[in-house]
Amino acid sequence: MKQNLLLLILTLCLGTVTAQESDYQLVQQTLNYYMEGGSNKDFNTLKKAFHPTATMKYISDEGYKEVNALEFFSGMKPGPRVNRKNRIAEITISGHAANARLELEYPDFTFVDFMNLLKIDGEWKIVNKIFYKRVD
Repeated sequence: MKQNLLLLILTLCLGTVTAQESDYQLVQQTLNYYMEGGSNKDFNTLKKAFHPTATMKYISDEGYKEVNALEFFSGMKPGPRVNRKNRIAEITISGHAANARLELEYPDFTFVDFMNLLKIDGEWKIVNKIFYKRVD
């Protein structure tokens, strides 16, 4: 009886860890769509990362801006790969919600992106992005 109970507990724990690892990998995949789509100037790959109503909020020279993320990126023109290094610095997942901090390092500056994601119909999508341009 004790062995069966221990086996049940172990199975439940491993199932939870596997689900968390799976969600972690799926969030990484979504973030990679964003980073690789941007680096390769490939809007079709980039848009896989975003929910259609995702917003992007940022501070420009004119002040606070809020735009639809896909509309903002839709002007992306095909061209050579962008000279930058992409890095996922942090991912936090809680149930069907997640956030991530990305660093997109260019030769003279770094974009620090903060992404909020939701698991919608089994897929992780970015629903909000804010960012900061750090001059190195």
